[in-house]
This record gives sequence, C-alpha cells and structure tokens, in this order.
Amino acid sequence: MSNFRSWFDERSEEAKAQFLDEYPRLLLAGKEYIQLFKLLSNYYFIEAKINHPLFGVQALIEDYDLLDNSEIRNNSKYAETVKALKLIQRALFSSTHIIFKDPKQLKGQLSARLRYFDLPEIKNLLAQIGTDKNTGLYSLIGSLKPPGGGGLIRTLIGHRGRVNAITVTPDGKTVISGSYDNTIKIWDLGTGTEKFTLEGHSRSVNAIALTPDGKTVISGSDDSTIKIWDLGTGKEKFTLQGHSSFVKAIALTPDGKTVISGSWDKTIKIWDLGTGTEKFTLQGHSDWVSAIALTPDGKTMISGSYGETIKIWDVETGTEKFTLQGHSRSVNAIAVTPDGKTMISGSYDETIKIWDVETGTEKFTLQGHSRSVNAIAFTPDEKTVISGSNDNTIKIWDLEIGTEKFTLQGHSRSVNAIAVTPDGKTVISGSWDNTIKIWDLEIGTEKFTLQGHSDSVSAIAFTPDEKTVISGSNDNTIKIWDLGTATEKFTLHGHTSWVTLITVTPDGKTLISGSDDNTIKIWDVVTGTEQFTLKGHSDSVRAIKLTPDGKTLISGSYETIKIWDVVTGSEKFTFQGHSDSVTALALTPDGKTLISGSGDNTIKIWDLGTGKKKFTLKRHSKSVTVITVTPDGKTVISASDDNTIKIWDLATGKKKFTLQGHSDSVRVIAVTPDGQTIISGLNDKTIKIWDLGTGKEKFTFKGHSDLVTAIALTPDGKTVISGSSDNSIKIWDLATGQEIATFTGESPITCCAVAPDGVTIVAGEDSGRLHFLRLQGKVTDE
Repeated sequence: MSNFRSWFDERSEEAKAQFLDEYPRLLLAGKEYIQLFKLLSNYYFIEAKINHPLFGVQALIEDYDLLDNSEIRNNSKYAETVKALKLIQRALFSSTHIIFKDPKQLKGQLSARLRYFDLPEIKNLLAQIGTDKNTGLYSLIGSLKPPGGGGLIRTLIGHRGRVNAITVTPDGKTVISGSYDNTIKIWDLGTGTEKFTLEGHSRSVNAIALTPDGKTVISGSDDSTIKIWDLGTGKEKFTLQGHSSFVKAIALTPDGKTVISGSWDKTIKIWDLGTGTEKFTLQGHSDWVSAIALTPDGKTMISGSYGETIKIWDVETGTEKFTLQGHSRSVNAIAVTPDGKTMISGSYDETIKIWDVETGTEKFTLQGHSRSVNAIAFTPDEKTVISGSNDNTIKIWDLEIGTEKFTLQGHSRSVNAIAVTPDGKTVISGSWDNTIKIWDLEIGTEKFTLQGHSDSVSAIAFTPDEKTVISGSNDNTIKIWDLGTATEKFTLHGHTSWVTLITVTPDGKTLISGSDDNTIKIWDVVTGTEQFTLKGHSDSVRAIKLTPDGKTLISGSYETIKIWDVVTGSEKFTFQGHSDSVTALALTPDGKTLISGSGDNTIKIWDLGTGKKKFTLKRHSKSVTVITVTPDGKTVISASDDNTIKIWDLATGKKKFTLQGHSDSVRVIAVTPDGQTIISGLNDKTIKIWDLGTGKEKFTFKGHSDLVTAIALTPDGKTVISGSSDNSIKIWDLATGQEIATFTGESPITCCAVAPDGVTIVAGEDSGRLHFLRLQGKVTDE
C-alpha cells in the first residue's frame, strides 16, 4: 500500500471529502512532470519517490485505484470527478513506456489522449498544459488512442524483430516474450521496462510457456528444438530434440510435468519435462500446427492450424471433439482463460478473437495491430490481454470490454499529402483512405471530409484565395472542391492512369496535372474544363515545376525534360541528355535557369531562355534524389543515393565541395532562409547540419531510432522539425544542436509542416492519424 493510501485511511470522513474536492485541483494544476509530483508530495510522496520518475509515475497510477472503493464510487457527488481522474489514470498508463524514457513528453501524451473528453477537470488540466511556458510539445487535438472502457493500454518496445510469443508469470508482474530476433525478453509489466534477455536459440523463437511455479521457461524455435530455461538464473537447463521442422507452439499441463509441442511437421508431440524424453505423437492436422493450448484441467487441447481452423481435442483419447471457424487466415496463437470458459485466438488476419468455449460462439474482435498477430497471453485476473505482432510490438488490451469507447480519429490509412493555407488557419490532408480532410488549425478540430475519390489521394493543391482545393488520385481523376461549402464542384476526367503531380499557377486560375499516362493536362480551375493536353513524353511524368510568373511549365520524365507554354499549351523545346529518369527539378529564384537531377547520376544546368544546356555536373556515383537552390540563386545543392551531398557553383558548374558523413541515402534536404546552413535527413537515422560556406559538418542530430522521413524549418530558420519511421517527431535548436522536445505517435511519421506562426506543427502518420502540436517555451506563443 502506498503512502497515500495509508494517509487517506487515517483521515476523518470530513477530511476525506475535503481531499476529494482538492485532489483534482492539485493534480490538474501540475505543469511539469516533477512539479506535478511535488504538488502532491504532502499527501503521498516521500523525497525518494519524487526523485525517482519511474517509481513516481507507477505510484501515481496505482494510487488512482483508491477511487475504486465503494465509499467513493457510490457517492454521486464525486461521480464526474472520479470519472475524469480515472481517465487521466488510464491516459498515464497508456503512455508510461514513453514517459519513463522521456518525462518531458508527459504534457504531449496526456493532451493527445484526453482532448476527446468534455469534462471540467480534464478541460482544466488541458488549459494548464496550454498555458505552460516550459519548453515542450502539447497536442491541439485528440490524436492518440484515448483512454476509456477498452482498447490499447500500453506498448512494450525493445525486440529487433517481430514478437512471436508471450506468457505472463503467475503473479501477473512479469511478461516473457519470444522474438524473430532469436531472443527471449523478460519485462516488468508494471513499468513496461525490460529486465533481461535469454539468448541461445539459433533461429526465431516462436513459442514460450512457463511452469506453474513460475521458475522455468520453455521455448520453441525455428531451429526445431525446445529449450528449457531457469528463469531465476537465466541459464539453459537442457534441450528437447525430435521435431523435423519448426516448433511453432507449446503448451504445459497444469501439474507442470508434461510439455506439448506443435510443429510445421504437422504433428503434436508430448514430452516428459522431468526426463526430457518424448512420450508419444498426435497426428491429424492436414496443415502446419501453428498454435496449441490446454484447458485448466489439462484434459482438453486446442490447436490452431494454417488451415484457418481451430480444433478441440480430447487429450486422454487423442480424438477430435469439434472445430471452430471464423478467422480468414491462419490461426497463429491460442490461449484459454483460467476458468476455461473463454478462448482467445490470434490470426494472420491481424485480429484477435474472443470466443465462448461453452457455446463455441465469437464474443468480439480486438483490432489495432498493423500486421499478423502471432502470440497472445493474459494476466491471471483475466482482465488484460497481451499480444505480440509482426509489427515488432507487444500490445496490452482490456479484455473486459474489448472495444474502444471513444474513437475520434482522422484518416484510416497513410497520409500522403499535407498543405497549410498561407494564413496558417487551415490544413488540407490527402490519404490512402481515398479522402481529403479539412482541419481547423487554430482549434485543432476536423471541419469536414471530402469524399468522392475511389482510390488513394496522391496530390493536393489549393488556389491562392484559399477557396478551392484540387486533388489528384490514383483513380486517375482530379477533383475540384469548394472549400467554403465542402462540396465537390466537378471532376476532371481525362488521365488514363494515376495522377502523380499537381500544381496551380500563381493567379489561381489554371491547374497543371502530371500522370503515369505520360501526359500533362492544363485545366481551367473556374470551369473545370480541360484546356489542352501536353503530349510528348514517352514515360510517366516524374517532376513538374512552374516558373515564378506562372507562364512556363517544366516537366521531367524518362530521359527528357520538356518546356511548355502554359498559356497556349504548346511545347517550346525539349532538353535531352539524361540517360535515365529525371528524378528532381529545381529553378533559380529568377526563373531563368533550370537544374535537373537524374537516375543517370548526373545534374544538368539548362538556360530556360535559349533552351540550351549550359553544362553537366558529374560527380555523384548513384542516382540524384534531391536538388535545391539557395535563396540567392548562386549555389546548387544535390543529394544522392551515394550517401553524399554536393555543393555546386551555379555560375561555373564547378563543384565546391562534397558533404560526407551519412552512411545511407540522402532523402530530404532543407536550406535556412539566410542560405548559410543545410539540413539533411537520411536513411541512416541521423540529421546533419552543414555550414554551406565552408562545407563542413557543424553537428549531427542523433536521437531517431529509424529512418528520417521528413524535415521542416520554422520561418525564422532557427528550429528544425524532423519526422521518423520510429513514430516520433523531434524539435531541434539549430544553433546549439540540442533536442528541444519530442512527441511519440503510434506509427511512422510520413510528413510534417510548420504553420507561419512557427509554433504550430502538423504531422501525418502512416496509420492515417494527423497530429496538431504546439511548441511551447522555445518560441513565444501568440
């Protein structure tokens, strides 16, 4: 029992009532992680707890359980307060794995999970977070999974490959997981931290079981063996050999004396755990045995197969009782609750199904993993399910309800495009879910959704007056939308393949679209009519650029670049010289010089006035991926799959120097407004800052654990925002190289943008969610 519980129990009824009135105010007044606990220290935190974030967070979460006693629960006076506090507890619990590693994310995590609720106490907390001036990020909308009656509770991250198997110790405090990375990890379920790792298998660990006394772990592997481990020492005791193929499933009889294993050799073997010998073999499945489980009495065995079915067996006679059907793909994992009444199955169809064993009917389905569910387990109280997936994560679920009570989510699939209106008040997003969403950036809410495309939305643009949105889609159409009324004005039909690129002339009257059908179309935005089609490319249009005056269009395709008169639709001339696809285009600020990058490893400089090539830059050894020009128009910066960035003098075509240091392909580049600093993002997980004058690396931002997928700069050029496949958005101080703040989402970040105010950040996730974040402290909020 915590100090708080002891303190509370000693209070009078009057004092308890007074505390319940004060507790929300004290809790919700907290601004920073440590400050929050110091405000509560008079009640239940001794100094050691205050100075130990891990212990402090867990103690705080556990203390909320006090609200479950009947004295408080049955008092209607506190109903709304208790409801709010329990939601805060669940929000804290859902994010503990992140807060433990980075306490400064407390504000961002709480705000992103609690914005869904219109309760006074929660609104007060969010108001406090919003006015806090300490450096950090907070969310303007509910963009992470909310707390509530069901759904995801916590995520454990640490395995280097997919998680294949999970079990829980009898006391419910420890999780054991087996992975494709050949290891078994031991986790503290309360804190979400890793305790230690068991190593010894030479291939993927597919199945694990634990003896009733919690002292011995049994693991099955793709190396066709079963290993017996001492959980206390972490040492291997012995190995069971006999299967001729992968061991994919393991079960243990209640007395802990017999091991049952299922294999891709289509057999189930029974082993004596004491002697390590095989007792006998059960045959009957016509396909691989992928999962097995035993009822608590040890008399009934349940096996899952790649044939999508679940079979129920009598262990004593070896006969089949019946078959359950429902999954649409192979059954990978099975577990039975201690009372023997409920069975949980995990499948390659990415779902977890809850079954009533007595009736053979399905209760409900848990959905959330982005790939195959390979393993499931539950705590002894039968309230929590733990699942492991090919998405490399372990997820914790509430088994009592099984569904999310509140879901305010945006896109259902990957966000492909984001655009921010010039006034910084509206964001338009396009997604693989075929929709376009319009968001109010000031208050962080979704205004409406534009629906009509029958395939992924691949490109978005809007007119300068911000009244019209144009979208391009993989359904081969372009749609024109009235942003004020949220209605479709008309659809531009004409392309016969994917629309990959769109841009709008500066006057907002003309739309240009490029497609995989090798054509470029010119459209009248006002009437929605096609003015003409630009034909001539022999391959997909890969890049387009408009001159600043909006009168000349440049398009890049396989080996050729074409220059077009936008007013007449006529081709002015063609630049030929590249021997592979044109991958990148850039224009000098005066619109007179074109720079093109290609898969042929070269960069070419072209005079747009004469249509002649000035010179070719040949120094990259692999495809050119990105090109940009400094604001003064004097310097070209190119990035390549050869892991380098090269700086070129545009007047002479000579290379100034090469920026080396990245260990993988350079995919994103940004230049500060003063043209003196380059920021580059790589597949090697780093962001490098370079002095453009000297060509020297100033420093490297290290913090992301996966690919850097997006980079944005604040308008003042002082702050860098990076997005990564590690699910995080990081804010960096460009002058010092220090990380300012981090926000962790729920799937890879695909794109990001910064509003003109320099403190509002929008990021899109691969899951389809959009995050609207406010940067505090570093820049003064307006």
